Formats: sequence, structure tokens, C-alpha cells
Amino acid sequence: ASELAYADRDLYLADADFVAVPVPGLVDRDYLAARRKLVDPERAMGKARPGVPPGYEAPPPAAARAPEGPSTSHLVIVDAAGNVVSFTTTVQIAFGSFLMSGGFILNNQLTDFSFVPEKDGRKVANRVEPGKRPRSSMTPTIAFDPEGRPELAVGSPGGSRIIDYVAKAVIAVLDWHLDIQSAIDLPNLVSKSGVVELEAGTPLADRAPQLQAMGHEVKLRALESGLHGIVIRHGADGRVSYEGGADPRREGVAVGD
Repeated sequence: ASELAYADRDLYLADADFVAVPVPGLVDRDYLAARRKLVDPERAMGKARPGVPPGYEAPPPAAARAPEGPSTSHLVIVDAAGNVVSFTTTVQIAFGSFLMSGGFILNNQLTDFSFVPEKDGRKVANRVEPGKRPRSSMTPTIAFDPEGRPELAVGSPGGSRIIDYVAKAVIAVLDWHLDIQSAIDLPNLVSKSGVVELEAGTPLADRAPQLQAMGHEVKLRALESGLHGIVIRHGADGRVSYEGGADPRREGVAVGD
């Protein structure tokens, strides 16, 4: 699932003011069902290929990559009035653009564009253009319950791996009903470009031989997420309680009043 998501992202996602991003097609239930059929629980698919979402009529753009650094921070806040903020910020690479203004290091978000504007005669969606916003992997997330009330706020630093870090926490809280700290503590797994990355030094790393036997290319590495999250629970009596968690892999702490 991660491989397929990254494949579509790499091809189609860019500033919607400049390119036709097929958002309705990418989240179309029939399209997702067809993509899901490509997943074989017993065998690796290798490097996933992007699909063609319904309603996308333009010639597909070319895929290209840009380095995404780890110089990012994240925080979540819920105040006494119930306002919720999930906030990710980045200078992109160490010391950003190496320029300071008013005591702040200016970011180098230009590196979030594709370094190659064209490939095989096709333009890259995320190419550099004047006034264009670069694509980012930052994923500050707020999930709402069926009544429209905020239920979970979460996010992480981590470059392009942020997407899988946040997905792990969201699934663990909303689908597996773990508390937020246990969800954050779970070992990290990232899969993109045909390589499965398992967090070294965790029980998940012990699964490497099984995955390799299924045809996966596996690498063990330090997957240092920096997840921070808050779960908001609404009791039947109307009382609201809060549950916070911070990633032990980096600096950070959960505090409340």
C-alpha cells in the first residue's frame, strides 16, 4: 500500500494552481480497490508503478525525485477552549538557505522541487516555476469523529518518510485502538521505490528474513520519526479527556494542565 501511494504521489502531486492534480480520481473508491488488488500478501510487487486515476485526461507527467532533508519539527496543541493545532515546520536542510533574517534561519524549500524539469520529453509536475509552491511531505493531520469533533491530532518530522510515520500512528490509534503513546512507540516501516526499510534494533527488524523470502528488498536503518500526538476522548457524560504522546526517538515531551 505504501509503495502504491508513493508511486502515485511521485507522478501526480504538485501545486494545483500550476498542474491538474487528479485528487478526486486518486481517492476514488473503485480506483483504490483496483490498486489494492495489486497487493499480494505472499509476494513482493517490487517497485510499484503509478496508476491512471479516473477522470485524468492529460498525458501523464514524468516522475522525478528531489531530496527531502530531516531538518523539520512538529508539535500539536489543544487549548482550554478546545482549539486544535497540528503544526509541521521545516528549514528543509541543515541551516536552510544559510541566511538569517530577524534571528530566524530562512528555509530552503526550493529543494522540494524536482531537480529535473523534464524526462523522456515529458514535463515533471513538480518542476520549478515562478510563484509555484513546492511539493512537501509534511503531513500535519487532524482526524474527526462521526460527529465532526476533533479526535486525533498528529504529525512528525522525517523528510519523505513522514507519510509512513503518520500513517502508522493514525492506523494504530483509529483502527487498532492503541493509546497514542503506544502507537508512536511502534517500530517504523517505510516502503517506497521497491525497498522496504525496517527500523533497526526493533522486533520488526527480526522480520527481515521472512520479507526477503517473499521477494522484498529489505534494509535495516534508524528510522527516527519525531511523532507528537494528542487524542481527544468525548465521554457519554459530556466530559472531555486528553491523552498525549511524544516520540522517544527524538527530543520532545507531552505535557498538560
